[in-house]
Amino acid sequence: MASTHRVRLATQQAPKIHPLARFEDRAHRFRERFARRRGLLATVVPYRGYGTTTQIRVLCRVVLAPVLRPGSRRARKFARRFESIRGWRSFVSVPVASAQVTISIGEYTETVTADRGGVVDAHLAFALPPGEHVAHLVVEDSLPVEALINVSAPTATRGIICDVDDTVMVTALPRPFLAAWNSFVLNEHARVPTPGMAVFLSRMAQLESGMPVIYLSTGAWNVAPTLRRFLSRNLYPIGTMLLTDWGPTHDRLFRSGREHKRRQLEKIAVDFPHIKWIMVGDDGQHDEEIYGEFEANHPDNVAFVAIRQLSTSEAVLAGGRKKGLVKQLHGTSPWVYAHDGAGIIEQLTNLGVLEPGEARVQRYS
Repeated sequence: MASTHRVRLATQQAPKIHPLARFEDRAHRFRERFARRRGLLATVVPYRGYGTTTQIRVLCRVVLAPVLRPGSRRARKFARRFESIRGWRSFVSVPVASAQVTISIGEYTETVTADRGGVVDAHLAFALPPGEHVAHLVVEDSLPVEALINVSAPTATRGIICDVDDTVMVTALPRPFLAAWNSFVLNEHARVPTPGMAVFLSRMAQLESGMPVIYLSTGAWNVAPTLRRFLSRNLYPIGTMLLTDWGPTHDRLFRSGREHKRRQLEKIAVDFPHIKWIMVGDDGQHDEEIYGEFEANHPDNVAFVAIRQLSTSEAVLAGGRKKGLVKQLHGTSPWVYAHDGAGIIEQLTNLGVLEPGEARVQRYS
């Protein structure tokens, strides 16, 4: 009887899988078998990670890709295509679920398992000195690929957490049809940076040596290479991207962007318990609410919050603003609102948060 009870209890506790999630898994398995028959092999797509002197966070995604000989004509053609990639191409890659990825940095080696979308998000107890490190990632019989890891200095007291959509990049994400156009059709070189934000963030990143910089977005990991090139091309400070995997989960039809940001912020608070964050977002989605909740839960971990205000038309199409709720959540940290990076700097200087010569942003007409 006891044995039967244990089996029944285990059955009751097993999580239910959403029907569309099961369908998606079957579709991925079918596409994987078809792609492998065509000669595609498992390949690691590395993303920049972060860490402290006691642990690191490694991020990558395992997909099936053609084998290209470095310097070959096919490899050059493939590279040219990715320099002018349309958004939809980022979403047709075939992920490898539950792939075994071996991570090596110097004397440290560990094997981790990718999730059902091929994404690896692993915290590892690797003790590394501050600075940039190179992790070598291997899956199956592939050649090692390099992933960069930024290890923050133990003396750093401030860091940057920045939203992407409509904060560093004008994407009009809240507008469904235009969001689809921007994500799936628009050439990546046509994406527009938010005025003044690159200079503002670069100045903030120079306030301390070795401070962590994190870009937190509800975008899919599929667009991470495109986003990385956009940030580099527009001279944004180097940082770690924390994205999500679109599609159904075990218990719901679509992933919740708000829950993704909340979970990531809590992880960041645990990883960097002594950092006071410069939090940057916009007022067109839920950044104010999410940042306000984070400040309420971690009042000692927020330096200030800077919110980029959308234009009137952007705000209307985004569903309006909810500043009344957010003001109730404000704690002791300064909150500033402006339409661009120059306005944010100006308000922070007027409040005495920044010294007049500590950070300057030129307004461009």
